[in-house]
Amino acid sequence: MPTPILEVCAYNLPSALVAQHAGAARIELCDSAAEGGTTPSYGALVTAREKLHIPLYPIIRPRAGNFWYNAQELDIMKKDILLCKTLGCEGISTGVQLQNGKLDVDAMKRIAEWAYPMGLTCHRVFDVTPDPFEALEQLIDAGYERVLSSGQQRTAPEGTGLLARLVRAANDRIAIMPGAGIRAANIENLVRETGAKEFHASARKPIPDAVTYLNPAVSGDYGAAWLANEAELRSILAVLNAQEAAVQ
Repeated sequence: MPTPILEVCAYNLPSALVAQHAGAARIELCDSAAEGGTTPSYGALVTAREKLHIPLYPIIRPRAGNFWYNAQELDIMKKDILLCKTLGCEGISTGVQLQNGKLDVDAMKRIAEWAYPMGLTCHRVFDVTPDPFEALEQLIDAGYERVLSSGQQRTAPEGTGLLARLVRAANDRIAIMPGAGIRAANIENLVRETGAKEFHASARKPIPDAVTYLNPAVSGDYGAAWLANEAELRSILAVLNAQEAAVQ
C-alpha cells in the first residue's frame, strides 16, 4: 500500500511554509479561518506560488455562508480561477450548490472548463448535500479528482462510517479525502477504517499577539491569528508513514 498523503489547509502564507517544511504533500491555501476559508488575496496567491514547491490548491470561495452563488459571484470565482491558472497553481478547491442543497452540476462543470488543465477538489459543500452518493457520481462525471469530506458530520472521525462507504463507492474513480478534526491521535483509525489514501488537516494553533498595547474596549474585535502547528503536522505524518511500513 502506498503511504497515505497529507494535504494541509493553510490559512496564511506562514502556515503554508510550515506545512511544506513539515512534509505536507499539498497545500489548500485559504483566507479567513473564522469563516471556514475564503479565496486568498492576489498578493497571497502570488507569494505562495513563488515560495512553495509543493502543489498549491487555493480555495475558490467568494464569501462566507452557504455555497449558493448568484451570477456576479460566479463571475468573481471565474476570474479568481483564471488567475490561479495564470499563476501556475496545480489546482483549486471549490464547490457550488443549488437552493435545494444539491450540487449545482452545471456550475461545477463550468468551473471545470474554466480551470482546465488544473486539478479539481470539491470542498465540503459535499457535506451539505442531501444525497452524498448522488453527489459523488456527479463529481466523477464532471471530472473532479477528489472530494474533501468529513463524512457529513462535524468532524471526519465522527463520519468514519460514511467515509468508508464513499471510498468503496468511489472505487478509485475519484479520491475521497477525509478532513475536519484530524489529529495524530485519530488518523491511524481513519486510515484503517476508511481505506482513504489522502487526508486533510489544518492542525492550527493560535498565535500570541505580539502587539504590546491592547485597547481593552476593542480587544478581540479583529479575530484571532493562526499558524500551522509543525509538531502536530509531523506527528500526523509520522503515523501516515508508519502505515506503509506496517504492510511491508
